[in-house]
Parts: sequence; structure tokens; C-alpha cells
Amino acid sequence: MTKENTKQHTHHNHDSSDINAMAVSATLHCLTGCAIGEVLGLIIGTAFGLGTVITIVLAIALAFIFGFALSTLPLLKSGVGFTTALSTVAAADTLSITTMEIVDTIVMLAIPGALHAGIVSPLFWVSMPIALTVAFFAALPVNKYLLKKNKGHFLTMNLLEKHGHDHH
Repeated sequence: MTKENTKQHTHHNHDSSDINAMAVSATLHCLTGCAIGEVLGLIIGTAFGLGTVITIVLAIALAFIFGFALSTLPLLKSGVGFTTALSTVAAADTLSITTMEIVDTIVMLAIPGALHAGIVSPLFWVSMPIALTVAFFAALPVNKYLLKKNKGHFLTMNLLEKHGHDHH
């Protein structure tokens, strides 16, 4: 078996520890973008006194923007065209980010006052990590499932490998 065949072979026949490690990595990757967007959105929403719905929409929109950006930039740096990179990232990360955003929003709404606590409030800084942690554990099985089906984060890793870069 050639080195290239071995590389492709390993992606299609992951053992469970491989899948688990990749799922954790993919989920943490999505969580990073979501966290940046969520915190920024909630800071902007509370700083400008925006209503709950507008603040949530802003936080979710920024979570997607930052989540997609963090996945798209390495592809662009490796020479992948913008349209290909963005469409691959959208296919790879949308379900994970959507899962995180639904769960994160529910948790933030469930903690009384958390959404509008303000950036100087300890309630905000305690609530956000709780919400993001719950969202991580909700998205982890989603990413694991997608990786088992050679979808999700596998798509971006595969595209990076095709352009001669090792993602790990």
C-alpha cells in the first residue's frame, strides 16, 4: 500500500479512540468560534441595551461568522479557493454550530438574568462557561456521528490533506 493509500485508508477505518479524539478536537474547534461570537454578541447586546431576541440573534450570527472564519482561514492559507473553502466549511460545521447554539441559548435563557447581566457582572461570566460546556457535550456526539460517516470536520481535514497540509 502506498503512503497516499494508507492515509486514505486510515480516514475511512478509524478506530473508536481515533474517532473520539477527532470528535473532541472538532467540537473544541467549533466551540472556539462559537464562544468568540457568543461572548461578543452578548457583550454588544448588553452594552447597547438590545432586547433579548435581538441579542440572541446577534450572538448566534456572530457565532456562525467566527466559527466559519476559524475553519475557513486554514483552508484559504493552504491555497483552497474562497468559494470551495466556505462551502466545505458550511457543510462541515453547520450542524455542530447549530447544535451548540441551540443548547447554549437554552442554557443562557434558563439561567435567570444571565442574558442581560452585563459584562461586569459575575453572573454573565459564570453563566457563559456553563452554557458553553453544556453546548460542547451536546455537540460532541453530533461530531462523532458526522466523523463516522466521513462528514463534518472530516471534510475540512480531507481538503487540507489534498492541498498538502497536515491538519494535526
